[in-house]
Amino acid sequence: MAVLFRHIFQSPPPPASSSSASLPSSKPRPFFCSASASSSMEPRPTKFMEFPYVSTPHKNLMVHLVSTVETRLASHLLPSTLPPDVQYYQNDTATNHASLHIRSGLPSSPIDFILGSWLHCQLPTGGALNITSFSSYLNPSTDAPNFLLELIQSSPTSLVLILDLPPRKDLVLHPDYLKTFYEDTKLDTPRQKLEKLAEVKPYFSSSLYIRSVVSPTAILVRVEAVEGGLSLEEIIENHIGPVAKEVLGIWLEQCALGKREVGENEKAELKKRDDLVKRKTIEIDLGSNFPRLFGPDAADRVLGAIREAYRV
Repeated sequence: MAVLFRHIFQSPPPPASSSSASLPSSKPRPFFCSASASSSMEPRPTKFMEFPYVSTPHKNLMVHLVSTVETRLASHLLPSTLPPDVQYYQNDTATNHASLHIRSGLPSSPIDFILGSWLHCQLPTGGALNITSFSSYLNPSTDAPNFLLELIQSSPTSLVLILDLPPRKDLVLHPDYLKTFYEDTKLDTPRQKLEKLAEVKPYFSSSLYIRSVVSPTAILVRVEAVEGGLSLEEIIENHIGPVAKEVLGIWLEQCALGKREVGENEKAELKKRDDLVKRKTIEIDLGSNFPRLFGPDAADRVLGAIREAYRV
């Protein structure tokens, strides 16, 4: 449910053998929420930080990222007020499970809100799709970029990583912004580290909208573990984890806790752009996919909570 957490819902990811795979097409694939699907009831996970369907290295990474942000920004964040049936929800057939975590920033803080989620969908092939997501949004009192991470795993040996500090200003019109947040911070270095691995290939989204909102240093890669090489768990623990922590550290120091002077006219422009991105997230993607995944009642509850956090 971060800025890029949605097109994957419309069909399972492409086969792992395609190194230039694109995100699923926009044509709905309804089997995810089939009312006739049968499944034994699993123990109900109730806490966002449990990340119950992913490997230990994957879980440890997500817990570390969320805990780091909540610790460093503790004085900026309000407690979560989400009701239990939004913190955890599932569809009627118990084939799809998800958890949502939102904490808003104090009015005096540059933090708008932080949002985390995990989603588990059983696939008709017998496998499962697991998506973990964490993002942090800043408000118009600063123009610094937001933080975004998603791990999309469709098999024990393949995942897609999306990691970025999405810009909140046009980089062509504001070259100083590009220099401050992307060049001077050497934000392209983490991507270069990952791409040295034989198991890592570029990931090309089929969504032109996604390509337009990410930064030039965005990490969009597909990881495919192969027999005789590193396992997916090893890659997450020893390569993806350090890179994600490095990017988060840059965001915390340079963006969340950095001091930026923003004039009143610029604040209005920032809010307009921020609201447009948030609105498109709901209207184009979440609004159409959530009812299909979880049914109308759960979708209304969850989307209502997201709209309240987004303030759109």
